[in-house]
Amino acid sequence: MSAQALRMPGTSFGRGRVHAVAGCYFVASFAALGLPPYLTEILPELGDRQARWAGVLYVVPTVFGALGAPFWGRLADRYGRKRLLLRAQLGLAVAFLLAGWADSLATFTLALVLQGVLGGTFAASNGYLGAALEGPALSKALTLMQGSARAALVAAPIVVGSLSGWLSPHRQYALLAVLPLTAALLLAALPEPEPTVREPDEKESAPVCETAPVVSLKTLYALEFAFVFSTVISFPYLIALVDDRIPGASPLLSGVLFALPHLCYLVAALAVHSAFRDRPRTGLALGFACIALGLAGHSVAGSLPELIAVRLLLGAGLTFGLVCLQILAADCARGRAPGGMFGSLEFFSKAGAVAAGLAAAAGSARYGPAAPVLTGGAAAAVTVLAITLPPLTYRTGRSR
Repeated sequence: MSAQALRMPGTSFGRGRVHAVAGCYFVASFAALGLPPYLTEILPELGDRQARWAGVLYVVPTVFGALGAPFWGRLADRYGRKRLLLRAQLGLAVAFLLAGWADSLATFTLALVLQGVLGGTFAASNGYLGAALEGPALSKALTLMQGSARAALVAAPIVVGSLSGWLSPHRQYALLAVLPLTAALLLAALPEPEPTVREPDEKESAPVCETAPVVSLKTLYALEFAFVFSTVISFPYLIALVDDRIPGASPLLSGVLFALPHLCYLVAALAVHSAFRDRPRTGLALGFACIALGLAGHSVAGSLPELIAVRLLLGAGLTFGLVCLQILAADCARGRAPGGMFGSLEFFSKAGAVAAGLAAAAGSARYGPAAPVLTGGAAAAVTVLAITLPPLTYRTGRSR
């Protein structure tokens, strides 16, 4: 992709700056994504010997992040996207330092609350990019941001596990606080995006208005919630499902199976963006269909080759869905204040994750480790039907 393709008229915001924002999100999210799987090891050091609060604390940052995201987004539109992006990185650093030095369960819980309230680097980064880019350039930048999230989700737990022999996961919170601090220093060198008052270019606006698929914000939020719910619900109990289907499976094998869908995204996301940027609704329906089939396959897969196949099918759905949601989000951002919009979108994303975690816990406790994948598959199948119904057909207006 050329630098010109990533520039908005009137700015010099090239792809190097997009890569800088995505890279800063990647390094800052290491602790946020890599340490929660180790809560069962952290909590006994803080007095919770059975780690009974691990499930609750796992979602605490998500809950408070969801509540704070719209507020921070509106502040970014009012006071500057760069300022609020720096605030999010520094907020993460403060929360990680407090978590790393906490000597009680109450203090550690407070640190996780602050991580949710003061963080929000993903929404802040998207709002920053949304103020500088539009159309295909923005959707490609958002696709790159999701790639950063997937890469961190794959790499961070491995790095944390490797460091655990020298430093406990609890104290790694304090060590990894240096990453958002470093990201803040790098972001400080970036410019504040120019105001998003755009004069439509005659050459590009006419075809876009006539041919681009447009959905309302409410529809985008509903699709985001459904997508996150149907995919995240399979995460918490996948290791238990693998152990049930392949007794004696090594932690490395389980980790590879967990990572496969995210690796699919890293390999294929840009190709999918090129193929579906003009027809995201079709790609999104295909994504939910692959998710439904992949999760249904998890319930019957009984061997390693079968598990690999259904994980790859889920990865295809994850890639189609994430990329096409970013295309729709970029389309909805045109002419809107991006901070508020991406903050609200983050609220629905995190709400879907919280709902998925609760549903996974309830279903697994009652029906076993296959229940979450069946629930997620059913949700994805219903969404496929909803996408094809008249209420989600192309719209020419905007709901604000």
